[in-house]
Amino acid sequence: MTRYSKKQQKPSVETQDDALKMAKATQKPGQTKEQTKLIAQGVQKGIELYKKQQKEKSRELNKKLRKVSGQLNQQDSVSETAPETEVIVQQSRLAWVLLLLSWVGVIAFIFLGE
Repeated sequence: MTRYSKKQQKPSVETQDDALKMAKATQKPGQTKEQTKLIAQGVQKGIELYKKQQKEKSRELNKKLRKVSGQLNQQDSVSETAPETEVIVQQSRLAWVLLLLSWVGVIAFIFLGE
């Protein structure tokens, strides 16, 4: 037994209007109003089917997103409990030596240049 009963839902007014506009836009000369109405009903069913398919795709995408986010949350909780490694950065002494030499050179140039 299904969870929800399958009732015939009335199509929205917007869908009916869109279907009628499309049927009138493709109307051939000499076509009766009844034929146009039947075409509009076919277009309306097509629109409803398209909307239903898009809803199903959206639901499937939401399920996948929830599944992935759940896995990410589990990975985050695991990584939080793991001990963090400490990174020690040592600066190069060459940079400091070159800085000192340049200052010594500037001072020597100022005092010896006079």
